[in-house]
Formats: sequence, structure tokens, C-alpha cells
Amino acid sequence: MSLPPIRTSRRLVEPLWGGTRLASWLGLPEPHPASLGESWQVYGSNLIVGGPYAGQSLADLAAQHGPELVGLRTVARYGVDFPLLAKFLDASDHLSIQVHPDDAYAQRYEAHTGFYGKTEAWYILDAAPGANVIYGLNRACSREEFAHAVAHGSVEKLMAYLPVQPGDLIFVPPGTFHAINAGIMLFEIQQKSDLTYRVYDYGRHDQRTGRPRELHLDRALEVGRFAPLPDGRRSALQLDRGRDLLVACHSFALERRQLTEPVTLQTDPGSFEIWTLIDGDVELIWGREQTLLTRGDSLVLPASLGRYTLRSARPAILLNAYVPHLELLAAEAHRCGADSNQISQVIIQEW
Repeated sequence: MSLPPIRTSRRLVEPLWGGTRLASWLGLPEPHPASLGESWQVYGSNLIVGGPYAGQSLADLAAQHGPELVGLRTVARYGVDFPLLAKFLDASDHLSIQVHPDDAYAQRYEAHTGFYGKTEAWYILDAAPGANVIYGLNRACSREEFAHAVAHGSVEKLMAYLPVQPGDLIFVPPGTFHAINAGIMLFEIQQKSDLTYRVYDYGRHDQRTGRPRELHLDRALEVGRFAPLPDGRRSALQLDRGRDLLVACHSFALERRQLTEPVTLQTDPGSFEIWTLIDGDVELIWGREQTLLTRGDSLVLPASLGRYTLRSARPAILLNAYVPHLELLAAEAHRCGADSNQISQVIIQEW
């Protein structure tokens, strides 16, 4: 059975660090939220808009159609679940310093949540001059020293700061202490997990209760890495004309497609695809049907879709996320001229 492309409603999130750019960038109708921090573009609980499955959630459709939607490889890893979350994020203030667990920890200690661990990657869309992110520690320390620094408000001195600019890709594996700082707008692809252990929040208070925001230091000390990490920025591998592999790991791959002429592609029976347009306007054509994507739109292509065409009247840029077969992807990169070191920097087997 072949399912059509799936468009879902956005989930808008208004945290205290949210900004004012994202609503306009997405073309949302007025009045805009005063502090829009995130737009969850594709997520299991998002409702389907239009087509024969309108009103159902993406998770419901995955449960009903399994491999036809998410793909055979995805089912083998995650069952009939939609395992990824794709979102935009706009930070007008620093996010909390936080860390995420890996799959093994999540399944052992957080099984009641139903979540796996949380691996994520950020594609920087815009960054103010001098903008940076927190990425790991600047020197090795003990858990006790780290906890002492949190308690005495000096943990920022232990953090490593990574400057970013538009077009950068930052890979954030579990166990990495990290934070997105002010002045950055980005696209994020991640495991759908919501397991976030906050360790430092600049003394801020919850907007609803007025109380200090909850910290999760005990869990963070169990999963965090207390030594400096390699640079989190990844250099893209060109796989084809206009097609760059930005990062790939066990959980997801993310590619950038720079579209200057029509291209006809085929879905992989192993995985769904999430296409997100970040510049221009693009028509997606399958069979005798088509749909238009404008900047900020995301579309899920079921694994069973088959052939489709992307077409644009002017240059456009899209991001494509999916669940990869790492060995086949590495072999393709090698055929395209990448050496083993370049491949290992972008196709990440372990961390």
C-alpha cells in the first residue's frame, strides 16, 4: 500500500527564552506570540492536515500502517512508532544548561516515560554576531567539582563555548552538557524523547508558578561527560550535485538539498523522510498530484510513497531527515570521493 505525503499541524511552544523572529519567518498569521521559542514541525502527536487521514495523529497513522509509513528499518529499531521530532527554535535568551541520557539509560531508569534517549543535531539558520552555544566542558573535572560549581553559581566557568554561524551543523550526542545561547535561530532534528536534565538556569523562575525552574542535577551527574569533547561542528559531505550529508548516526541522518533544477527521487522502503524547506518555494509532485511547500513548511514522505519530484522556479534549500543505514551511507560517501577520516566525522557510528 502506498501512502500519500503527510502534512501535520505545528505545535507552537512559548518558553520564557523565546524570540520574536520565528513567527514572521514561518509566515504565521497575526497576532504573533510575544515569545515564540519553538515550532514542532513533525512529531508523533501532531495532527494530520488535509488528505484522507486528516484529524488523525502521526502516531496513530504509524500504529495503523507501520512499515508503509515509517519503513522496515525503522520498525526493526523502534516498532510501529514515529521516532523523530523535527522543529525550529528561536532563542532571544540563553537556554538552560542541560544534558540528555542515551537509550540504555532511558530504557533502564526512565522506562515509565516510554522515551528512548535523546540524540540531536542543530542546523544554524541565523546567528547574531558573536553568538555561540555551550558544548561540553573546557577541562576535565570530577562529578563532585561539577556539582559544587552548580551549587555556587560558577558552572558557566567550566563550560566550553562554540561560536556558530549560519550553515553550521552541530551534533549533540547524549551525555553532552550543552545550551543554545541568545541570538540563534535553528532547525533541530532529534529523537522524539523529552528526557532533559536541567543543571543550571541562571536563577530564572517559572512563568506560571513564580517558583525557580526545576533542576535535575542527580540524573545529570549520572549521564554527563566530565571531560572536553571534540568540536561539535561537522563538515558536510557532498554526495551528489546539490546534495550534502550534514550528519548521520544510528538515530537519524540529515541532508541539505540545494535545488536549482527539478530532481526526481525515490523513497527508501527502510525509512520515512521529513522534508523541510528553509529557503524558496518548492512543488512536490507524486503520481498525478502535487503540493506546494513554502519557507518553514515540513512534509513527511512515507516509506511506501515511491517516486516523486521536487521542482522550484528559483533556487531553494531543503533539509531531509530520515533513519539511515549507516554502512550503505558510508559506502555511498566513499564512492563520491570522501576518505575514511571525512566519513567518520559525519557518519558517526559511536561516541
